Amino acid sequence: MNEVLIRSLTPSVLGILVRRGADFAAAEDAVQEALVEAVRGWEADPPRDPKGWLVTVAWRKFLDASRADSARRRREDLVDQEPEPGPAAEVDDTLQLYFLCAHPSLTPSSAVALTLRAIGGLTTRQIAQAYLVPEATMAQRISRAKRTVSGVGFEQPGDVATVLRVLYLVFNEGYSGDIDLAAEAIRLTRQLAAAIDHPEVAGLLALMLLHHARRAGRIAPDGSLVPLAEQDRGRWDTGLIAEGVGILQAALARDRLGEFQAQAAVAALHADAPTAEETDWVQIVEWYDELVRLTDSPVARLNRAVAVGEADGARAGLAALGELDDSLPRYTAVSAYLHERDGDLVTAARLYAEAAHKASSLAERDHLTRQAARLNAGRNG
Repeated sequence: MNEVLIRSLTPSVLGILVRRGADFAAAEDAVQEALVEAVRGWEADPPRDPKGWLVTVAWRKFLDASRADSARRRREDLVDQEPEPGPAAEVDDTLQLYFLCAHPSLTPSSAVALTLRAIGGLTTRQIAQAYLVPEATMAQRISRAKRTVSGVGFEQPGDVATVLRVLYLVFNEGYSGDIDLAAEAIRLTRQLAAAIDHPEVAGLLALMLLHHARRAGRIAPDGSLVPLAEQDRGRWDTGLIAEGVGILQAALARDRLGEFQAQAAVAALHADAPTAEETDWVQIVEWYDELVRLTDSPVARLNRAVAVGEADGARAGLAALGELDDSLPRYTAVSAYLHERDGDLVTAARLYAEAAHKASSLAERDHLTRQAARLNAGRNG
């Protein structure tokens, strides 16, 4: 019984506890404690009904904690509602929990952090790294968010834009991080698209499908990253690409452009090119211009600098890059790539090595280290 299976049951177990009367913060703590017991004990003695086991243990954990606080007398009445061991009803509350975590009383950043921790299965450290803040700061932010939503019911809807942002970050963590959450993010976004007629929901779904379609080509047999230009396009999932493009075209036809539609348009142009050399970089720059207009995002500006370097030459890309803050994540790696394209291999090798030290994942660090070694070997060979 592996840890991925155990964590996949978290949302439904959490939803059951909330519906039975537990406030969100206490329920989340109880489920986390039950997960710890499951990881420790299931390998040797797996239960026949994992979900029922987790519901029972988490509920008891919640009751134990409830008795210890100032509301002991009121909460002890909940003992009579303790579920009997056995199969639990199959109710998927995951998307509802996303909306609960995106409650209007929370700031968007706090809502995202809470969802990634409570439902997405990410650790506080992983979330802190994504937001470029100390782990202790993120722990405090998540704790405050849990206190804020305690006692909030499912009937109080959250913010759709925040839910989309959370789903996008969960997908990205699954796509490039240590925990595989990409398929789950796609599943939930499909549910949301079926429930809400909104072009940005469709745009996000299209973006996820187009990125996910290329996943098989991103990793070499030895586990190393394969840059987009070097990927075997025969390994891309043409069915997902066709679905993503179709969803995107329908969304764009509604003339209500948003950031996820613009990002999906960039992904579609990459997917549509038969070879890397045939990529329509001029159109990609135009879409990044739209994305910058919509979001003023430094990350979008960084990606635009790469696209400008491909469309108009490395010198133009470096000029666009020079307008940005050099502390941006991946700034040094982009600078290394553009300097290599410009023929300055000494500077490029140095920057690749510097970028490797700043990399947020082992795979990215190894890739950048190999790029530096390749250039150094070429000069010394």
